[in-house]
Amino acid sequence: MEAVIGLEVHAQLATRTKLFSGCAADFAPDEPNTRTDPLVLGLPGSLPVLNAAAFRMAVKVGLALNCEIARFCKWDRKQYYYPDLPKGYQISQYDLPVCGEGWLDIDAEEGVKRIGITRAHLEEDAGKNMHAGGVSKVDLNRAGTPLVEIVSEPDMSSAAEAKAYLERLKLLLTYLGVSDCNMQEGSLRCDVNVNFKISTADGAKATPIAEVKNLNSFRGVEAAIEFERTRQLEEFARTGETLNAGNKTTRGWDPDRQVTVPQRTKEEAADYRYFPDPDLVPVTLTEEAIEALRGELGEFPADRRVRIGEVWELSDYDAGVIIERGKPFADYYEEVAQTADDGKRAANWCTQDVLRDLSELNHEIDTFPIPAGTLGHLLKRVSAGELNTKAARDVYADLLSRPRGQNTPETVDAIIDERGLIAVTGGAELEAAIDDALANPKNAVAIETVRDGKQQAVGPLMGQVLKAVSGADPKTVRAMLLERIGGAG
Repeated sequence: MEAVIGLEVHAQLATRTKLFSGCAADFAPDEPNTRTDPLVLGLPGSLPVLNAAAFRMAVKVGLALNCEIARFCKWDRKQYYYPDLPKGYQISQYDLPVCGEGWLDIDAEEGVKRIGITRAHLEEDAGKNMHAGGVSKVDLNRAGTPLVEIVSEPDMSSAAEAKAYLERLKLLLTYLGVSDCNMQEGSLRCDVNVNFKISTADGAKATPIAEVKNLNSFRGVEAAIEFERTRQLEEFARTGETLNAGNKTTRGWDPDRQVTVPQRTKEEAADYRYFPDPDLVPVTLTEEAIEALRGELGEFPADRRVRIGEVWELSDYDAGVIIERGKPFADYYEEVAQTADDGKRAANWCTQDVLRDLSELNHEIDTFPIPAGTLGHLLKRVSAGELNTKAARDVYADLLSRPRGQNTPETVDAIIDERGLIAVTGGAELEAAIDDALANPKNAVAIETVRDGKQQAVGPLMGQVLKAVSGADPKTVRAMLLERIGGAG
């Protein structure tokens, strides 16, 4: 039994205003129906005006997805009535979308897999219906916000591949800066089209396609596909019904019961009665305009992952963690690495200490108490041998407790000087501590073991010296011990 999966992803574009009016497009869940104007409300006489920023963002999405960019596209009215769509139609694109065929590569079980993109087009969002306690309410704050709808080919064959596609797409959109892709706020939503090929004695059969609407989490997408696998197999065993032109259905996802529920028979294009919007002129694009937008795309996540891995000699895992946390975190890491001139050490601290504390403090990287330049300066002093790791963590903890504005490279130097944390790399005190460790009869076995070539046995001796001399540099202590032991007898 093989899955056949295609995704329709709706991403809200990060514009200040709505797609066809100057009304604010910000998310305001606690102030329902305050982001409206005559056009959003569908009042007579109101006329749409295209948001040029939204159109440019849509072109950037298409370029990043390797799509054919239309030199001419138009706007269409998609007719249907829901309470959250006051006009009774949605302004969208039907036969001449801004972005045509393209592709996106994902990491699949068998390696890199190319997922075809059918199209990506602009449209305005509807509002939101809310049902609770037997009462239905409508919030039109989201109505009219700009969406780019990205339609894939049915090239995914498992829930894991669908998740990988969504993750890669979300990462790409956030790197482009065209959407925050906040699934909890509804700025990234997904419809899953899924059916299954079943091998029978009479040959391969295909189950009817189900479109599961408005999924807003990666986990929900995976769970809905797995539920449909069971449901469609049972339905096929019971009825023997196979795919034909008229039996595609629309279903919703119930996250509480973890099941899909029937909604309606799927409308076809004719049911929407598309026709060109008479109030909007078509848009034409020149080659120069397209190339100018291509020049604004910046570095894609996949390319950046390869580059930082090569430049800073990172493992694939560490490079992946850094890139997948989003562009602001990757920018933070690169500034730390450049300031410290030590990419591996920067990666260790960023992927462990910084990520842990971001979670615990509930911060985003741009509000994290320790700026990248400050952390980089701290790690540079560690790399230079001026500070051992334990002392560096003490300084880091102090910085973490201070407001971000107080944490400068000079703050790092002041904390080190005030606490006397400069690493001890020599002197009479360190020599005396090493003498004591080597003269202690209890260490005779460890010393002989080191002499036999097992250098890891020097660890307990190092611990004794580091305990005796506050601030002693571990690398220096290890080197001195090995030299002294190797030079004896």
